[in-house]
Amino acid sequence: MKHKFLFSVFIIFFIFVFIALGSWQIIRLNWKNNLILEIENSLRNPPVELSKSNRENFLRIKTSGTIDFEKQIYLYNLNDSGTPGFEVINPILIDNENYLINRGWIPFEKKDTSEINIFDQNDITGTLKTQGRKNIFKPENDIEENYWFSLNREDILQFTGKEFSKYIIYLDGNYQFPIPKKITANISNNHKKYAMTWFSLAISILLLYLYFRKKNY
Repeated sequence: MKHKFLFSVFIIFFIFVFIALGSWQIIRLNWKNNLILEIENSLRNPPVELSKSNRENFLRIKTSGTIDFEKQIYLYNLNDSGTPGFEVINPILIDNENYLINRGWIPFEKKDTSEINIFDQNDITGTLKTQGRKNIFKPENDIEENYWFSLNREDILQFTGKEFSKYIIYLDGNYQFPIPKKITANISNNHKKYAMTWFSLAISILLLYLYFRKKNY
């Protein structure tokens, strides 16, 4: 009798755990949907003057500044078609504040060519985006060869001698090379699937428990 009671407690405990996990995913789903809506609304807004705005993620801005082409960073990445190449990233001084500007993607053979640096520094339109965390599986940057796999802040400080805003400016515009990276609200949102998985596990265990309980009592 005692064993049956303990077994029932054990099963009920796990059912409540799975229900709690499913409920947490529903909360996360609502948060993620609101975040995506907020980003979509922000990206639809006209650009505002960077110097007259509060910096925030996915804010569309317009500004001007002084770009440092000597410390141009070549960050390995794929374009929208999956072709490997580099994203071209430059230090830029805007109102005495240092930013990084991601000007877009180039194929490998365009590295260090003069044509990729034809750019109007006095008419910059872009989107602010908080720099993401480094993926632990990415290789280390080769600073000497200027071949980067991540925007590691310590490496950037070593390479440029400067510290930068946490926001990166992603350039907008019709440029042949580099090809500006399109910023969207396409964020991974699998919380509904996760919630259904946890709730399904809870229901399955409950049904099995009721079946064995009826069979053995």
